[in-house]
Amino acid sequence: MNDLDRTAENTVATTPVSRMRPLLWLVLIVGVAANVTLSNVLGNPWAGSAFGVLALASGAALAVNHYRNR
Repeated sequence: MNDLDRTAENTVATTPVSRMRPLLWLVLIVGVAANVTLSNVLGNPWAGSAFGVLALASGAALAVNHYRNR
């Protein structure tokens, strides 16, 4: 006899949020790299700060996604 609870766990479809994870990781990495480059190397703190905020936002979105989908 099939256990309906077990079969339901194995057939979980990918949600749009889980498809966003690779994009969020990419935004985080690019944001951090641009923040470091613009702030330290090129000496433009305003643009570096904007990319820093972008990196923080994507990191926060990844953390929220992780805790919601444990």
